[in-house]
Amino acid sequence: MTRVGGRGTGPAAPRSVDVARLAGVSQKTVSRVFNGERYVSAEVRRRVLEAAEELGYRLNSAARALASGRTRSIGVVTLGTALYGPASLLIGIERAARDAGYALRVVNTLEGDPAGVAGAVESLLEQGVDGIVVSEPIDEGAVLRSVDVPVLVFGAPVAFGGPRVVAVGVGAEQLARTATEHLLDLGHVTVHHLAGPQQWFAARDRLDGWRAALAARGREQPPVIEGDWSAASGYAAGRELALDSGLTAVFAANDDMAIGLIRALSDAGLRVPDDVSVVGFDDIPVSAYVTPPLTTVRQPFDAVAREGLRLLVRAVEKPDVELPPANDPPVELVLRASTAPPSTRRTR
Repeated sequence: MTRVGGRGTGPAAPRSVDVARLAGVSQKTVSRVFNGERYVSAEVRRRVLEAAEELGYRLNSAARALASGRTRSIGVVTLGTALYGPASLLIGIERAARDAGYALRVVNTLEGDPAGVAGAVESLLEQGVDGIVVSEPIDEGAVLRSVDVPVLVFGAPVAFGGPRVVAVGVGAEQLARTATEHLLDLGHVTVHHLAGPQQWFAARDRLDGWRAALAARGREQPPVIEGDWSAASGYAAGRELALDSGLTAVFAANDDMAIGLIRALSDAGLRVPDDVSVVGFDDIPVSAYVTPPLTTVRQPFDAVAREGLRLLVRAVEKPDVELPPANDPPVELVLRASTAPPSTRRTR
C-alpha cells in the first residue's frame, strides 16, 4: 500500500503498531522491547525484533525523547589524540554505550587548552545529553564545573559537581605495581622507571605504582627519566640509561617508549633481557612482534568502559537509587621474552 501526501508518494514507513501486529503482541510490548525494559521473555523479544527487521522498522528516537524526557544519548569529553590508551578507552565507551541502547556524542579537546573541558561540557549540555563521560587524561587545572546530569569520570580527580558524579579508576597504579613487582620477583635489586609526561594523570598513577612497589620491598628508587609517550623519547632515555653500570631492569610507562628504549640499549651493546630486563605498559598490538617480544601489562579498556557506563546508565535511569561501588578492573601481566633474572655480570 502507498500513501499519497503533499510531499510526493512512496511507501508508508512502518510503525510500531505494524510490528506488534506481525509479532502477535501488544504495541506496549514492542515499546518495552525497544526501550530495553525488563520482564519481556526472550521468545517475545525475538519475535518483536524479527518482525521489526522484516518490516524495516526503526524506532523514532525523537518521539521517544519527547515521551520519556530523555534523548538516550551520552556525551563524551576526550582529548583529540591517536595515542593508544585514550583511543582504546573511547572505543570501549562507544561499544558499551551502544550495547546499553545509547547514542554517543563526542567532543574533542586540545592539549594545553585549560578552557577546553568546560567548553566541551557546555556544548554537550546544549545538545541535551542524558549523561556525560569525562575521559580527559591531562591535568589542565581545576575545572570546577557544575552540571545537572550524571557525570562519569575515568581515572582523574573529580572536578565536577552535580546530581550524580561517578568516578571509576582505570587501575593504572596497580598495573604499574604489578609490572615492578614482576622484575623484583625475578631477582633484580631495583627497577628504573621511564615515566610518561607528568601532566598526564595516567603517568602520575604509574609513577606512584612503581614507587609503592619499591618502597614495599625497601628498595632504592633510582632517578626517574621522563619521556613523552613516543618511541623517540624512549630511545633518548635508553641512551642515557645505558651509561648506568648498575642498570638491570626498567619499567617503561608505555609500550612505545619501551620499544624505543630496547633499541637504544641494543645500539649501546646491551642485550635484552640478558643484560637488562624491560617491562612496558598497555600491550599494544605490535608489542608481541618486536625483538624481543615485550613483557607488558594489559590495560582492561573494555572492562573499565563497561563498568563505568553501567554505573552512569543506572544513575541516568534510576536517579533516586543509590549506586553500588565500582568493581575493581582486572590486572593482567603479559609475560614475554623481554624479562629474565639479572645476569651475574650486570649484578656484579
